Amino acid sequence: MSQENTVLFQREGEIARITLNRPDVRNAISSAVLARLQEVFSEIRNDSEIRVVVLTGAGDSCFCSGADLKERKTFSEEQVREFVIQIRNTMNELASLPQPTIAFLNGHAFGGGLEMTLACDFRILVPNASIGLTETSLAIIPGAGGCARLPRLIGLAKAKEMVLTARKLCAEEALAWGLVTQLGGNEEVQELSDTLRANGPLAVQAAKEALDGGVGCSLGAALQLEAECYEKIVPTQDRTEALLAFSEKRPPRFEGR
Repeated sequence: MSQENTVLFQREGEIARITLNRPDVRNAISSAVLARLQEVFSEIRNDSEIRVVVLTGAGDSCFCSGADLKERKTFSEEQVREFVIQIRNTMNELASLPQPTIAFLNGHAFGGGLEMTLACDFRILVPNASIGLTETSLAIIPGAGGCARLPRLIGLAKAKEMVLTARKLCAEEALAWGLVTQLGGNEEVQELSDTLRANGPLAVQAAKEALDGGVGCSLGAALQLEAECYEKIVPTQDRTEALLAFSEKRPPRFEGR
């Protein structure tokens, strides 16, 4: 399989769909997958017409099982270090995309596969799947952002319970813990995508920047960032269009300008 085919990238109008395409190995993350993801993320970042990004896996049993351990087994210690840097950088690129991102966990997600979804804004999980950061059972630790992002999402105590015990959560537990946004399938993914697309795209991106950047900052710094993000929206045509549409009692037509 060529590097390009390890990850499929499709444009569906204003929605970009990324599919991990290695179902024969449970969509495991290899060096080729990471290289292709970096290409795709770069293309999405520079495409102002894309308003929503959906990330999923091929097949119907596993979203992503984590790193490709068969490939990892062939690595030297230095290659392992290089791979961890590569996967961490790739997840950071995903997290920093300006568009809202939805991880559709259409099956089980473990290790680096779950860490990938933590870099997304929303997570929708099918009800019959389980998820977990299981790295400590393999004598390693989450190295693609799991130790940093998980506590910010579900709190330190629950994050320690997941990571240190390598516990796998069923879908209902993942929802109760706040690890996923909702349980569902393609219909729920489409509904959320349509809801996001209906709002002003520049405003959605500015709000995402303010929310992500404000986490962990002092209140003063977070308020300053919010003000800077708001200032980006003031001169936009979309803001004027929203006011005009309100006065004319019609839906706004946002163009991302």
